[in-house]
Amino acid sequence: MTVAYPRKFNNSLSAREILKRVVSDREIHLITLNRYRYNEQRSCKDLTELIEQLNGNPPELIRDLSHHVNDESRHAMWLTDLLVDLGGPLDTPPGVSYIDEFNRLIDRETYTTAEDGVIAALAAINVTEKRGCEFFSAHIHALKAAPQTEENIKIRETIEKIFPEETGHVRWGTRQLAKIAAKSPAHRQKVEIAKRKFVAIEQAAFESGMDIMFGAELRRVNNLMDVVNTLPLWERPQYLMARLPETLLDPELQKVRMTAAQKAWDRDPQAFVTKFIPMFLGNGGIGESRF
Repeated sequence: MTVAYPRKFNNSLSAREILKRVVSDREIHLITLNRYRYNEQRSCKDLTELIEQLNGNPPELIRDLSHHVNDESRHAMWLTDLLVDLGGPLDTPPGVSYIDEFNRLIDRETYTTAEDGVIAALAAINVTEKRGCEFFSAHIHALKAAPQTEENIKIRETIEKIFPEETGHVRWGTRQLAKIAAKSPAHRQKVEIAKRKFVAIEQAAFESGMDIMFGAELRRVNNLMDVVNTLPLWERPQYLMARLPETLLDPELQKVRMTAAQKAWDRDPQAFVTKFIPMFLGNGGIGESRF
């Protein structure tokens, strides 16, 4: 069975390169930790909604998902405690929401059976957990290479508590998908299709929250087309037309650009002219909105 992993940002910038930059800037570092907290918190809500949709069946999956909710809640608690100790933000993180964009790109109406919905849910959980593991691993690596201040050590120790449980979630999801795929060739095909679809959706959601630079709208359309190409031919036109306008004309993207530009100007007007503007006009870059 195909093993799917998240791709680099713009196929060029790795998680380690991103987190090296994040760790060097305390403000962005705290925003990133708050985004972790927010994502863990939102996962509790989304997993609870999935449990309610399953309505009691299958019991084993509901049990596992309930344990998953407990883990994510604990992670959110640890990160909240950390941010309070550090004096960091606990509000809704700025920028395009990774989770909201991921959910926007899902077409739940196409699931004709309960089993199809379960496969889709497992594939979605699996690929997002892989992204989380990739970033937590990179974050730990960056913190080990950074100055060993009391604050950096405290952050690293918190992430090191979360990371093993997240890798456990990935292994669990991979096993569940493999069990379904083993039932028959038809099941295997369904699982493979779902994995390809959600890898494309996750990549599009990930990049939408990272890329605020000139031409981001067109890159978002390219990522949307990657998702479209995983769908059956008869579903593609309706899916594309439902999501293309917001992909091209996202007011949140413009808001993030203005905020980033204002912050860059306030910090250093000369650097705004010599660094921010050339970077903005380049081929993509890292915005304020991170995983």
